[in-house]
Amino acid sequence: MAVCVLALLPATWLFVVTGDRLRTVDDAPRTDVAVVFGAGLWEGEPSPYLAHRLDAAAQLYRDGRIRVVLVTGDNSREDYDEPDAMRAYLTRHGVPGKAVVSDYAGFDTWDSCVRAKKIFGVDRAVLISQGFHIRRAVALCEAAGVSSYGVGVDDRHDVTWYYGGAREVFAAGKAVVDSVFRPDPRFLGHRESGVREALGVREALGVREAPGVRRH
Repeated sequence: MAVCVLALLPATWLFVVTGDRLRTVDDAPRTDVAVVFGAGLWEGEPSPYLAHRLDAAAQLYRDGRIRVVLVTGDNSREDYDEPDAMRAYLTRHGVPGKAVVSDYAGFDTWDSCVRAKKIFGVDRAVLISQGFHIRRAVALCEAAGVSSYGVGVDDRHDVTWYYGGAREVFAAGKAVVDSVFRPDPRFLGHRESGVREALGVREALGVREAPGVRRH
């Protein structure tokens, strides 16, 4: 019993620290940036779960609730490129390419959150993922210094969904460690101006600026 209680403490922590930070596509706050986390490719195209995340981002963009989409995922191999596949999907669904910024070193949730803050200068964002992952994403981005609200995308509760939920019990423990010790991501690199430049393009079109990105 004691082992079970200890195992569930990190998950309980996630629920406590993210209690008032979850929203839907319809009531997500207006902000500059949405961050979409990678969720795998099928034959070079976004997996169904990832496609649903991108659909939510495209809807937020069309509704004028966000101005730039930061897609963050794995491009550790030449033949595997989540961010470019995500960008292509968004542009096919009505988001201009200039409004999509790619983070090619989002190898896990913590890395994506730290890089959003330190590399892309994002101070405030709406995060988009599935319901089983969104609390961890919000907690980690808050720990990394990004004021965050999460949009948990609904999906069919299939084997992948239940696997993801079970995996989160263990991932919550790593999230606590990351939040406490705040390690550098696997690859940090130099600051990038992609988000700032994308906002500059929108400003040139006369779109009113919203809070969320630190100017370097």
